[in-house]
Amino acid sequence: MEKQYAIVQTGSKQYRVEKGDVIEVEYLDTEAGSKIELTDVLLVSSAGAVKVGRPSVAGCVVKASVLGEVKGPKVVGVKYKRRKNNYRKFGHRQGYHQLMIDEIVC
Repeated sequence: MEKQYAIVQTGSKQYRVEKGDVIEVEYLDTEAGSKIELTDVLLVSSAGAVKVGRPSVAGCVVKASVLGEVKGPKVVGVKYKRRKNNYRKFGHRQGYHQLMIDEIVC
């Protein structure tokens, strides 16, 4: 039996999701423990049948619950100017929301 999956777009990125997946997306305007619906579904595959949206599949939503906030890996940057005794090192950790995919409704 083939699993049902969908490709959704959120935060200008696309994700391939199945029921039970945990994904990290850019910050959303929600709190931990809340339920959200991702309505920008680009493709749905169910039992071998594929529906492709133009640009999104009408009537399909992906329901997910927000698990919390996490931080990505640390990225270290350096600014340096030769012969000027100017050296600056800085770090950055991008914040994400973790989503648990509850169901794909089509």
